[in-house]
Amino acid sequence: MSALSERLAYARRIVGEDPVATLLGIQVVAVDEGAATVSLLPQPHHLNSLGRVHGSTLYALADQAMAVAANTLENPALVVESHISFLGKAEPERRLLAAARLRNASRKLSLWEVEISDDQGRLVALASGRGYHSAGAPLAAKPD
Repeated sequence: MSALSERLAYARRIVGEDPVATLLGIQVVAVDEGAATVSLLPQPHHLNSLGRVHGSTLYALADQAMAVAANTLENPALVVESHISFLGKAEPERRLLAAARLRNASRKLSLWEVEISDDQGRLVALASGRGYHSAGAPLAAKPD
C-alpha cells in the first residue's frame, strides 16, 4: 500500500469514524488528497427549537469534513481554528453534504474551506479552518 493510500485509509476509517461523528450520524462520502466530503441526514435530535438543523450540528459537520481532509496530508492534523457563516436554513430530513478542500498548506499549517449544501444543492453554510500538522506524530488508533 502506498503512503498516499495509507493516509486516505486512515482519514476515512480512523478520523472519519471517530466517536462524536459516529454518535451524530456523520458519514464519509469521499476522500482524496486535500479533500473530503461527509454527509448527514438530520434527525429530530439534530434540530433547534424552530425545527431547523441546529447550528452546532452544522458546525460539527464542517469540522468533521475539515478533520478528515486535513488528515489526508503528509502529517497527522488537528483542526485548531475555525469560522462558520450560516447562509440558509437547513431542513430536517434533507441530506446535508459538507465538502472540504485545501486552500493553502505549509509544513505545519493548512487552511481549509468547507461548503455545506443540502440535497437540492442549496448552500447552507460556508466554513473555514486551520489545521495544525505534527511532523512525526504517531497516527491514532481506532478506539475500542
